[in-house]
Order: sequence, then C-alpha cells, then structure tokens
Amino acid sequence: MEHNRLGVMGNYYGGMLDIYSDFTQQCAYFGGHVQVLEVEELSALRREVGAADANRRVLEFRSSFDVRNECLEDELLRAARTSVALDRLVERHGLGSLAYYHKGVGSPENEETISSIILGTSLLTGRGIPVAGEYEINNVQAMKIMDSFGVGGSFTEYYAADYNDDVLLMGHDGPGHIAITEGKTKVRPLGMYHGKVGRGLSVEMSVKHGPGTLLSVVQTVDGKLKLLTAEGESVPGPILEIGNTNSRYRFSIGARAFQNEWNAHAPAHHCAVGVGQIADRLKKLAALLGMECAQVC
Repeated sequence: MEHNRLGVMGNYYGGMLDIYSDFTQQCAYFGGHVQVLEVEELSALRREVGAADANRRVLEFRSSFDVRNECLEDELLRAARTSVALDRLVERHGLGSLAYYHKGVGSPENEETISSIILGTSLLTGRGIPVAGEYEINNVQAMKIMDSFGVGGSFTEYYAADYNDDVLLMGHDGPGHIAITEGKTKVRPLGMYHGKVGRGLSVEMSVKHGPGTLLSVVQTVDGKLKLLTAEGESVPGPILEIGNTNSRYRFSIGARAFQNEWNAHAPAHHCAVGVGQIADRLKKLAALLGMECAQVC
C-alpha cells in the first residue's frame, strides 16, 4: 500500500455522498501516491490502438471470458481498443489500482471510451490491478488490500435479501475480479449500465463458493479512517442474471443482524469481497497502520 500508485480518473458520481473521500487522508493512512488522470488521455491512447492489437485482445477476451453468442463482434472490438489503451495508461503511470467514473456527455469520444471499459478493467483487476467504478477511492483501497493478501477483492454492494434462505445477494456492475470466480466469467451485452449513461458489454460472475471476507474502508464521524470486516460464505443458489457480478452470502449472525451490525458502523454502500477468511490478518494490518478494525462476524 505504501508504494502503490492509485490512479483516479473522471469524477465522483453526483450526489453519492457516502463514497466521497480525501486524497490527503488516504495517503496519511496508507501511504502511496494518487495520480490524477484525465479521461482524454485514455481516449487519445485508444485512438492509437491498431487493428492487429485490437484483434489480439478480442482473442484474449474469448480465452479469458465466456463470451455469449449475443455479443457482437463490433462491440468486442470496441472493448478491445479500450482494453489495450488501459494497459498502456497503466504502464505509462505505473498504476497499481484505479478508480474511475465519467459520463462523457457532450464528448462522443469520451463516452465511447468509458462505455467500453468493463472488459479491460476486469482483466486488470484479475491480474492484481484492481479497478473500482463510481470513482470509489475508499473501496479501491479495500480491493487493493484484499488483492495484496492474495484473496481477490471484487467490487460489491447489496442487491437484495433472500430472507427465506437467510442470505444477502451482493454484487455490482462494472469490473469483476475474474481470478476468484465460480466458473468462467460471462460477457453479456447491456442496453444500459446500472442506470448510468452508456451501453455495451458487461461481465456477469459469482465469487467462488466457500468461505469469504468482506472489507470496507470507512470514514468515521471524527474524520478518521478505519477498517470494517466480516467473514461469511459464498453459497450456491439463484442470482440476478443481469450482466453484473452477483453472489449469495450467508453470515453466522444471519442476514438481518448482519445488515444492522454492518451498517451501524456507517460504511459507504460498497465493499470489497475476497475468498477465504482473513479477518485476523486485516486486524494485524490495521494495527500496523494505527487504524481501528471492527469485525461484525
């Protein structure tokens, strides 16, 4: 974390106040460097991607993902150009993680770039460069911590609660951590991204079934940061097949109590989820960083 270079590109999702953060506060607790990036730089790099590089990346998509038949070749090429450009952006700035969000309204080129970003950001996340949407800096820090422990760290939030089975359904749109999936990550075309501007290819995956850990970086009322964690289990069962990441989680204290206990710490609505149970290691990390670490279960 001390040597990580965190890229931030675009802007916060308007009005989503619970995720807003302070660069200086992040560096004070975790160290590292925040590299402020312009979407135009990614668009310019994308403009330079040749047909051969784009076609090779499409082949990589087909190898890394389960690309559904309804995905058009033009959409795959569009995503491939953005993916190659992302790799070049990461290399240029030495990034170890990235948080982004940008509508691109009024700039067709930027909108084209951002609306075709999910496959490339999923590849990056799967190889240890976690990417968070919605400019979620606290959560990309949590994702980087989880990935540094070798347990993944996929972007997630509450989707629904199944009180009959006593589980929570959690996931998100945008990048998924394809190294910790149950089966192969599917690629589906969407007409709209999570209620946001943009359409195109998205990823659908569940986290591997078995023990798991949630982690949130929380800003407290007195202006500090703390870690919030919980151990649970990713379990099989029906999920929302909507082209997003989505998993079913069971917790020892039950779905209702978990929601009450977790939200009593006032985290943002996102968190990072990894495989295995590592709350003890997260507590040790917090002690080394001089932070509080609360465990819900």
